[in-house]
Amino acid sequence: MSITVYVETSVVSYLTARPSRDVVIAGYQAITREWWRSATAAFELVASELVISEAGAGDPDAARARLEALESVTLLEATLDAERLAGTLLDSGAIPRRAAGDAAHIAVAAANGADYLVTWNFRHIANATMRSQIEKACRQAGYEPPVICTPSELMEDSHGNDEN
Repeated sequence: MSITVYVETSVVSYLTARPSRDVVIAGYQAITREWWRSATAAFELVASELVISEAGAGDPDAARARLEALESVTLLEATLDAERLAGTLLDSGAIPRRAAGDAAHIAVAAANGADYLVTWNFRHIANATMRSQIEKACRQAGYEPPVICTPSELMEDSHGNDEN
């Protein structure tokens, strides 16, 4: 059984973007590129039509690069169950209403049984203060939430840190 990883839009954006002058963003971009090289063989990468829609927005050349990167990714269905779960995440306050798209990413991943949701969105998804609320809302609705993490948290140790 393969491990499924829902790829949220920020990951593919960092994967394909021109190198940033911001050192933090440039670091995220480098990590994302390294992660992507191994992740495509190690995991079943999945996304949703929402990721496709978000990735296709903006600068046409950048959008084309993002969409090309997503060509090998399996698309999950935004089922009625996923829509209901997104509503639950919003109604419970786990995700603020202004971030309905973020609730939809989590809901599609959870309703389709994804093991992980990988993201660089720290505001509403990979947010330690919100994670327990997200997990509680998913479980109360009958779904096991995906493990929400960044690409760096989902990388095998390739840095030689065997001592820990």
